[in-house]
Amino acid sequence: MNKRDLLAGVLVTILWGCNFTVIEWGLRSLDPYLLTLLRFTFCAIPLVFFVKRPAGISSGALALYGVLFGAGLWWVVNLAIYQGLSPGMSSVFLQFSAFFTIVLSSVFLREPIRVPHCCGMAFAAAGLLLLLLLDDQSSTASGIVLVLLAAVAWSLCNLLVKLKRPAEMIAFIIWSSLFSIPALFALTLASQGWSAFEGLAEGVAWEAVVSVLFQSYITTLLGYLVWNNLMKKYPAAQVAPLSLLVPVSGLIASYVLLGERLSAVQAVAIGLVLLGIVIFLNAQRLLGLLSRNTV
Repeated sequence: MNKRDLLAGVLVTILWGCNFTVIEWGLRSLDPYLLTLLRFTFCAIPLVFFVKRPAGISSGALALYGVLFGAGLWWVVNLAIYQGLSPGMSSVFLQFSAFFTIVLSSVFLREPIRVPHCCGMAFAAAGLLLLLLLDDQSSTASGIVLVLLAAVAWSLCNLLVKLKRPAEMIAFIIWSSLFSIPALFALTLASQGWSAFEGLAEGVAWEAVVSVLFQSYITTLLGYLVWNNLMKKYPAAQVAPLSLLVPVSGLIASYVLLGERLSAVQAVAIGLVLLGIVIFLNAQRLLGLLSRNTV
């Protein structure tokens, strides 16, 4: 991965880490399901009227990505948070999608998984699990299962992008968001009824407005524009590990924005995640060194 793409990927993970704090702002005054619906509504409307539908991508592919991304990923994450899983732990478990993406790409696209990749996954997984054990907030078993299912949905989204390789990525995100709206509306209505929409008529707090706009235009449109282009351009084993920086940047954002302190053990856990990512990104170089040493 060239330095420009690597920097773009790292900046996106920083934004995504901050996103969980922004979600918390929105949840102070909005139903979590309605928050997801509004996020993807603003991703699609009004931009869908000004951006042409992506060429060469079928309606079925757009609908599949939209439902997986909007409902399968973010609606399920919000459901997990609603059921008691802390936002911080949601961000940790969601990053297991990196491992699922690498495995799926190996199975369906024959992208190789080398020994350094396995070592990187081991270090990063150890760091993520250590962050989990250090969490002092309540987490529920059902919430953990839901976020792991959301991680699978994200990995399927990554695989779909690699298979379809949309040339017009911003159009792909906007139009797939349009297809996610009916599914999100139906799920919100089924779980919460019309009461979820009644509060909109009474006005929305400024934190909720900032949350929706940030999630729509920064997290989704900008973030996934960069991310999906990287996923299309490089093997999954080079891109997916960058998402492991999300819980790390989330903890740092909490330290900067909310004054939360990091313990020494948390710093060690972050170091393990970073070490795993470094091993991932330098897998080919490590393989070259190993081959020269064996010779």
